[in-house]
Amino acid sequence: MQDALLTIGRFARLCRLSVKQLRHYDDTGLLAPVRVDSGSGYRYYAPEQARDALTIALLREMDLPLAVIAQALAAGPERRAGILRAERDRLAERISRYQARLEMLERLAEGGLPGYEVRLGREPERRLAVVRAVCSPAGIGAGVEECMGRLLPLLGTRAIAWEPPLWGLYPLDLEERMEVAVGAQTPQGEGVPGPEFEVLPGGLVAETTHLGSYGQLPLAYNALFAAIHERGLRPRAPVREAYLVGPAETPQEELMTRLVIPVQESTA
Repeated sequence: MQDALLTIGRFARLCRLSVKQLRHYDDTGLLAPVRVDSGSGYRYYAPEQARDALTIALLREMDLPLAVIAQALAAGPERRAGILRAERDRLAERISRYQARLEMLERLAEGGLPGYEVRLGREPERRLAVVRAVCSPAGIGAGVEECMGRLLPLLGTRAIAWEPPLWGLYPLDLEERMEVAVGAQTPQGEGVPGPEFEVLPGGLVAETTHLGSYGQLPLAYNALFAAIHERGLRPRAPVREAYLVGPAETPQEELMTRLVIPVQESTA
């Protein structure tokens, strides 16, 4: 048995890893040697551990957390596939956010802050059938998609008479755990299982219209909140987005979204 084992140095070379990495994997419980000499403290590895070591190195190169790698190594094939697909989805979401940021930076570099016409007006009272989700700021897109996925089938059954467009409802402050909602204006529908019903009060609002991808909505919000504060107004929740032209109707660059924020005269 002893002759079949590899010293940490030989095992590191076999796996194209450093001795420091292997020691760290041992210290964190990710990949323990099969034997540690009680006198010298030398670590010894079995050749069959090379596959796990190489897999760990590959997944670390993809920036997967050590805790996730440990779960994947300990899981069976089906569970492991689910863990890796979940990490793939999180990576895709990050890439999407970074792509949106790149597009915004390019737009700012080409023409500075885009001009948005901010209008003051009065919004009527609206009664919405809504579904809600809790998410983080980074997960707003996924939270809205979840809400739409639950709301649209209810609207499609004709159990709820509704008027386009769909509305997104958001808090003023983007906190780590926050509630978002998607709703449809409806004059009736109590007793229909699934959605809640919420009345958005009418009153004074500031609004603007954004033409382009949802990833560039922060540009419109920048202009909208700046105009609100410059006019001595106070924004109130919920922030509302009306999806006038959605992804099913047009390319991303031609999406049309109306941003509406209730406001009141500042007491300061």
